[in-house]
Amino acid sequence: MSRLRVHAFGISIDGHGAGPGQDLANPMGVGGMALHQWVLGTKTFQRMSADFAASLIGGTVGRTGVDDDFAARGFENLGAWIMGRNMFGPQRGPWPDDGWQGWWGKNPPYHVPVFVLTHHARESFTMEGGTTFHFVTEGIHAALERAKEAAQGKDIRLGGGVATVRQYLTAGLIDELHLVISPVLLGRGEHLLAGIDTVSLGYRCTEHASTGHATHVVLTK
Repeated sequence: MSRLRVHAFGISIDGHGAGPGQDLANPMGVGGMALHQWVLGTKTFQRMSADFAASLIGGTVGRTGVDDDFAARGFENLGAWIMGRNMFGPQRGPWPDDGWQGWWGKNPPYHVPVFVLTHHARESFTMEGGTTFHFVTEGIHAALERAKEAAQGKDIRLGGGVATVRQYLTAGLIDELHLVISPVLLGRGEHLLAGIDTVSLGYRCTEHASTGHATHVVLTK
């Protein structure tokens, strides 16, 4: 049976999963890239997104270890992804055209069907490497049902942004949530867990580990 999993979701010490003011220059909001420094140098990140990784870190040799192990787990047994429109791109409102095809270049790192939550319809399209983006206007449950069908028994990975994860978490639909607490303060932005009673929803901490780059925490339902 397919499980819905969140992996490598970075948050700051003060609980923000993204900074304010997302735009082309700040895809994760102002200061938001600091939440993901732990993964950029890993072997897994470089392998899954070679072109993107090279542009960020100059193509250096990826490191192994705990951070890399957690990053690699996020790609195991996946049959589909779900993400919010904020993760797909900075545009808002009706799609002006079909020109924007994501942040990741011609060969995104997903290589499976990806279901993008949006209020505005758009035709599906396929990229190099087997990634097909589908756009779902009927809400989180419809996206999950379509993703389960596409995954054919494999798991589904839920990407960002913060609002998308909060919706699925509040609904109790996430089976596993891997948070990465980076040693930075954002001060403002999008808070991930504020107002959500994870205990009443049935989540508990089943794993934690720290490295010189971040602290990893896994919540399981």
